[in-house]
Amino acid sequence: MAQAIAKSDYTGKPHAPAAPKQTFELIARPTAKTGLVGWLTTVDHKKIGMMYGGFAIMFFLIGGLEALMIRTQLMVPNNRFISAQLYNELFTMHGTTMIFLAVMPLNAAFFNLLIPLMIGARDVAFPRLNTFSLWVWVVGAILLNVGWLTHFSDAFKGFGGAPDIGWFGYAPLTSKIFTPDISTDLWVLGLQVLGLSSIVASLNFIVTIINMRAPGLTMMRLPVFVWMSLVTSFLLILALPAIAIALIEVMMDRNFGTSFFEVSGGGQPILWQHLFWVFGHPEVYILILPPMGYVSEILPTFSRKPLFGYPIVVFSGVAIGFIGFGVWSHHMFTTGMGTIATAAFALATMAIAVPTGVKIFNWIGTLWGGRIVTRTPMLFALGFIWMFMLGGFSGIMHSAAPADAQQQDSYFVIAHFHYVLIGGATFALLAAIHFWFPKFFGRMVPEFWGKLSFWIIFTGFNATFFPMHFLGLNGMPRRTWTYDANMGWNQGNMFATWGAYLLGVGIFTYFAVLIWSLFKGQKCGNDPWDARTLEWSIPSPPPEHNFDAIPTVHARDGWWYEKTHKEEIAKEKAAHMQAEESHGGIHMPDQSWYPLVASIGLLIATYNFAQLRYPVTMFGNQVLASHLPLAITGGVIMVLGLYLWSLEGPGGYHLHIDKDGKVKESRGGAH
Repeated sequence: MAQAIAKSDYTGKPHAPAAPKQTFELIARPTAKTGLVGWLTTVDHKKIGMMYGGFAIMFFLIGGLEALMIRTQLMVPNNRFISAQLYNELFTMHGTTMIFLAVMPLNAAFFNLLIPLMIGARDVAFPRLNTFSLWVWVVGAILLNVGWLTHFSDAFKGFGGAPDIGWFGYAPLTSKIFTPDISTDLWVLGLQVLGLSSIVASLNFIVTIINMRAPGLTMMRLPVFVWMSLVTSFLLILALPAIAIALIEVMMDRNFGTSFFEVSGGGQPILWQHLFWVFGHPEVYILILPPMGYVSEILPTFSRKPLFGYPIVVFSGVAIGFIGFGVWSHHMFTTGMGTIATAAFALATMAIAVPTGVKIFNWIGTLWGGRIVTRTPMLFALGFIWMFMLGGFSGIMHSAAPADAQQQDSYFVIAHFHYVLIGGATFALLAAIHFWFPKFFGRMVPEFWGKLSFWIIFTGFNATFFPMHFLGLNGMPRRTWTYDANMGWNQGNMFATWGAYLLGVGIFTYFAVLIWSLFKGQKCGNDPWDARTLEWSIPSPPPEHNFDAIPTVHARDGWWYEKTHKEEIAKEKAAHMQAEESHGGIHMPDQSWYPLVASIGLLIATYNFAQLRYPVTMFGNQVLASHLPLAITGGVIMVLGLYLWSLEGPGGYHLHIDKDGKVKESRGGAH
């Protein structure tokens, strides 16, 4: 978004521009669309972040219910709680949901909520494109989950249920021979659409971070979370093309007679594994680097001291992203790659543990000698460090190919990556939600209930996943529907299932308390934690325009500096506000329907494209011989939405802040 502010030098002291002659009609705020229409047409990064977070939490709970059904099936031997087919659908959609529809969009929610506030900007670089990325993500989520309707309505029986190919979609499971139904086509198209959303959003965040930083906010003064967001955005742009190519090849094999992965036609199923894991292992760091950023912001706040070794923490995050592209084949040690390739990827896997360990030592250094305050976000952050370390230790074990050969596709691997992605990413996300909840809702979460939910989650998590290490070493394979009573796995599965129920109780308690706090929580000021970054310098919840005046950053811990130099900052703020007013006020973009319209067209096009070979029926009667006309109609709607969007131009309105801090809007005049 264009910033209508006076040019300033590096120190933030504004030059004295001549005031342009322009006339504005002032009207009191708010005049923007409100209610449901306001949310559907918003381009405000804060509202977009809240919608990302709301949808992601919904899918997080859905993924948790899928996991509880899996654990209930495995609670006792020879169980018939669910069918083998439904079990396959559940473990496929549990993994897909948790990765693509829960953790990734929760990180995207914090990217939207925090990046502009942390860098002193009023929005992201391309606000309408930001809205478009949200609604495209919603389209992908619908495509992935629409197959569940098979179990509730005969109208969807042609789908064959939800996808049942594993979240990894290994060939030849994705061939028509094994999965002839539409569900796999919807899975392929759903992931492609989600990838489009991620690339669009990543480009937006990269431009925002590089070009829209406040005066004085050099790259080595950026909050660690913003750095990790930048690295993650580059990882997404570089990694997603690999899986996009692989998914196009699956689609071609299934619908157009090619043989990329079909052995009978000269294809190689192992090609899918290489393409998938070239994306899939950077994906692990796409999921975990932002949580490392959350923890790097929370620990200094509650240790009452700056982050220890800031440059090392930043550069180790960059190193993790770089090395992450060279370890994909440690998922393939048992595929017969040969000793040289196996040794190379084993060494790279061991090497990537070094920058990860560096971060852990820097976090411990931050705690060392600090005046530690054990509030709820701090407990979840400390839980993240401990659980992530345990997951990392078992990951180092996997880097040894002989050990990995015994652990591959066993419940030991299940334990490993859940300690990384739940004990790691999810604990950090719960810490972040609790930490920034007061900023965006203006209310505190009760400490007693917050801490109680932490201990329930912590206990339930370890009770669920720690026994799986022993189940795996005792030979229990992954993705098994049931097992015989004489296998020796009875007690471990019983214990893990009761732990899963306890974990579910903890998660329910956590979010129930958040909902209660949203309406009844104690109201708070702009900085209830005595935090250190710029978002805590503005009111809670933040105003539409974020900052009355773009701040000038004088130190790495910018808000801590402002709190000790109030007179200096007040003079700078007054000068910046005067300079902005002389340029017509604070420029804000208009709301827009067109990103939503284009996304609806995309949904119609992709949904019907997946069913091209089937006739269109309504109430049991054939209406059209093919879905092609509907797919074309969706494409036309999408193109029309994008075209009308392009005609909107850089219009918007200006906000003016009077001496009493009241905000008024003006329309007209030059931008």
